[in-house]
Amino acid sequence: MPQIPPYVLPAVAACIGGLAGWLFSRRRQESLHGSAAEHNERMLEDARREAQSLLKTAQLEAKEEFLRAHQQFEEETDRLRKESRRRQEALDMREDNLDKKVTFIDQKEARLVSREEDQALRSDALARDRTDLDRLLVEQNFKLEQIAGMTAESAKRQLMENMVNEARLAAARSIHQAREEAERTSRREAIGILSLAIQRYASEHVAETTVSVVDLPGDDMKGRIIGREGRNIRAFELATGIDVIIDDTPGAVIVSGFDPVRREIARQSLEILVRDGRIHPGRIEEVVRKTTEEIQEKIREIGEQACLDIGLQNVRPELYPYLGRLDYRTSYGQNLLNHAREVAAVAGIIADELGLDSRLARRCGFLHDIGKAADHEIEGPHAMIGARLCKKYGENATVINAVGGHHQDVEATSPYTFITAAADAVSASRPGARRESLDSYVQRLENLEAIAESFPGVEKSYAIQAGREVRILVDHHQVSDAEAAVMAEEISRRVEGELEYPGQIRIMVIRETRATAVAK
Repeated sequence: MPQIPPYVLPAVAACIGGLAGWLFSRRRQESLHGSAAEHNERMLEDARREAQSLLKTAQLEAKEEFLRAHQQFEEETDRLRKESRRRQEALDMREDNLDKKVTFIDQKEARLVSREEDQALRSDALARDRTDLDRLLVEQNFKLEQIAGMTAESAKRQLMENMVNEARLAAARSIHQAREEAERTSRREAIGILSLAIQRYASEHVAETTVSVVDLPGDDMKGRIIGREGRNIRAFELATGIDVIIDDTPGAVIVSGFDPVRREIARQSLEILVRDGRIHPGRIEEVVRKTTEEIQEKIREIGEQACLDIGLQNVRPELYPYLGRLDYRTSYGQNLLNHAREVAAVAGIIADELGLDSRLARRCGFLHDIGKAADHEIEGPHAMIGARLCKKYGENATVINAVGGHHQDVEATSPYTFITAAADAVSASRPGARRESLDSYVQRLENLEAIAESFPGVEKSYAIQAGREVRILVDHHQVSDAEAAVMAEEISRRVEGELEYPGQIRIMVIRETRATAVAK
């Protein structure tokens, strides 16, 4: 037996080992491949079952969504169908109405056309009739002119004159009757109310001037007031705007000026300087400035206290300085603040007697002359200035109208305007209320009599009761009773337009017939 080489056995062993390994690996791969195939098959089956389940679910959801959409579509379609049907019915109704209106309009147009044709025929007939009438009038006027012996123009002028005279006499009779009736019904009441108002309110009246006197401790003080080369007195007059009069009057100097507030500032400042003894331009300016501030504050306090005394409420503080200035202003010598208090009291009494609001009447009366406190600052009549101030500071329309209309600068819109005017006249015209120079008083009386005697038919006129009444005697042959009433109205209008006077003037025309016989 041949001997096997030693190197062959390892090689054979290696081959056998490799073959065994390959066989083991092949079987393992086959085993693994079979398990994966089974796993894949199971996964595919699960996927198919899940896909079928999802497909069924999607189909069910799609059917449900389709049913809901179909139902919603049906409902919307039904709603639109009903809306369309309703609109169609409305359109049909409108169409029927339009057809009826068109038919009515056609009928109306037909009637209008017929009427226009009738109107045209009537117009033609009327034009022919007018032509015939004009011709007949011309012929008739010609015949009347021949019969009457005057032209148509002369007859027309004479007819117009007769009608004017008749209308004038009728108007005069109406005025006379209305005046008599008004006097019968209102004179007694008016006199009673005014008498009661005057009796229930009595106030002091003073006559103020444009100068104030300052007492001095000695005449040597006059030289100190004048200063070296007059520098003190010039500085004082420049700071106050008031003239200082230094004359031979012992122990006194006079401050003179038309502005009462400035005059009071000057008087008090001079008294302070005299008491202090230090008089030089710097001290003068300091004292005048301080006194001006004090006077302005005092003016405000006076206005506020006056409102409290009268009982006015809700007055704007801006009005207090204007009201306080009235205490330093005068009209014909009458203190304006006292005049305002008096008018307020009289207006309140009149309003009480007439059954109106006395508080509102007092407010109107107290504020009626507030414009006089600012007439040097604002242009225009004091009544209109006062109305603008009242409107600016929140007064109501009734007060504004009363202030602006108490001198008839604006039309009265409430009875309080007439009450304010009446109370103002009562306060201004009562005896002793205002001062008037003798020359102007006599001149006013002469002017009253001259105006009255300028009318035809007047025999004599007399101004009586301090110019508050004019009595006029007329010739009864030239002036009738009706014409006497017209003459009184015309004279009163002349007096209102040509003269200036406080209060009212009564015009009385007297016509009388006297028959005289002698028994023997």
